[in-house]
Amino acid sequence: MFTVRPIGVLHTPWHSTSECPRNGRRADPPPLCHAELLAEFRDGLHSIEGYSHLILLYWLDRAGEPEMVFKPPFDDQPRGVFATRTPRRPNPIGLSVVKFEGIDAQGRLMVRYLDCVDGTPLIDIKPYLRTTDCEPEASMGFQANRAPRPG
Repeated sequence: MFTVRPIGVLHTPWHSTSECPRNGRRADPPPLCHAELLAEFRDGLHSIEGYSHLILLYWLDRAGEPEMVFKPPFDDQPRGVFATRTPRRPNPIGLSVVKFEGIDAQGRLMVRYLDCVDGTPLIDIKPYLRTTDCEPEASMGFQANRAPRPG
């Protein structure tokens, strides 16, 4: 067994899962959100200023019970949880690549492109590295022919 503990909390304009966009990049305009670290972890931000994007990992604490197979809202076929980005997972870990806008006067990270509810527990921060994290030739599985949809 292991334990995951929050390192902070995420602040967004959305107060319920129904208000939250499915993809933070589709919010128009993408709002400025904040990642507030607990005091004991703030030293870990040393040297983060030079990055344009970060990967935030967070615990989707309001996701509900996991569903191993379900019909996504944009699809008429049942899909397995691990073939989708649904928050209703055995371990409800969310991941967002966010645009890093700097650190505000209160020491919070200012970011755009988050897609979680206000108050979501933050569990980790990693720098986004285009040489490692970008796969231009990646295939999109059953979603390859699906047209992008708003919010």
